[in-house]
Amino acid sequence: IPFHIVEGTVTDVRVPRNTSQGLLQYLQQANIQYTILISDLQEAVENQTGLRSYRNRRSLSEYNYEVYHSLEEIQDWMYHLNKTNSDLVHMFSIGKSYEGRPLFVLKLGKRSRPYKKAVWIDCGIHAREWIGPAFCQWFVKEALQTYQTDPAMRKMLTQLYFYIMPVFNVDGYHFSWTNDRFWRKTRSKNTRFQCHGVDANRNWKVKWCDEGASFHPCDDTYCGPFPESEPEVKAVAHFLRKHRKQIKAYLSFHAYAQMLLYPYSYKYATIPNFSCVESAAYNAVNALQSAYGIRYRYGPASSTLYVSSGSSMDWAYKNGIPYAFAFELRDTGHFGFLLPETLIKPTCTETMLAVKNITLHLLKKCH
Repeated sequence: IPFHIVEGTVTDVRVPRNTSQGLLQYLQQANIQYTILISDLQEAVENQTGLRSYRNRRSLSEYNYEVYHSLEEIQDWMYHLNKTNSDLVHMFSIGKSYEGRPLFVLKLGKRSRPYKKAVWIDCGIHAREWIGPAFCQWFVKEALQTYQTDPAMRKMLTQLYFYIMPVFNVDGYHFSWTNDRFWRKTRSKNTRFQCHGVDANRNWKVKWCDEGASFHPCDDTYCGPFPESEPEVKAVAHFLRKHRKQIKAYLSFHAYAQMLLYPYSYKYATIPNFSCVESAAYNAVNALQSAYGIRYRYGPASSTLYVSSGSSMDWAYKNGIPYAFAFELRDTGHFGFLLPETLIKPTCTETMLAVKNITLHLLKKCH
């Protein structure tokens, strides 16, 4: 059982069918409350990754933002946007993954002046959280489709650049499509153990491998052999360091919990610019709720979710990015990582309101 589970908390577990009866008997005897959320997980996985109309997925001119896309499809989509929206989109690579895949980023914004502040957005740091990359794509779609008609979007793209990384953990995301739908980590090899991968959100050089991270290579929260051991983390850290004077906000998208988190994650302490960050979070959560009534919890990650060291959000904040947020998107466990495609649109629509709200907050002076 993961070590951050403590008495009085709720956790979700996946149980092999042949042991489920024994576990249920144990839970009843131990007087532990439980609910069966998904009775046949294998079937649910197959429904999501099964072969659908190939054309429906692949046509770039009619790209479907309401289905999950494979890594290859997402990269083809990025190439297509780069080619067809060259006035607003510039695609570039910041490095290569462990398995040699390019790490693509889209720079979004009007080339209206030589220097502009910027916002960094990444999705899919954890492979199985498919709603993350779906949101990154949705954000780009909304920006391009509403730039002409929505004054707020026009202001955002005129006054800021957005660096968007739709799939941070490209190897892991690919693996979650081909081998293990619940894979979380990167795919780097460990010399001493047979286990693959490092938790890319425990591999940053900020209180590295302390509470909430594991030294064991087979654990889901393995922090890696040293900070920035993962080429994906190293590449993003290098890019953010290089542009730290320009980048004013760092937004990372995860699932699931319906939360908006800000630093610190590694300790219980109040950040120096708490009042500005807290008011941005409060307003963002209210904007999100206005769409479908979904109420997000918000606050410092350590006390709102759990303590975890070596996270990208804490690192970004410690490296001078004043607004660092991690979104935990829908839901709260009923579908968990297997959020149905029918919920992509509402999830992304409400999240879009929160992101626009934070971005417009950035453009105002907060004292």
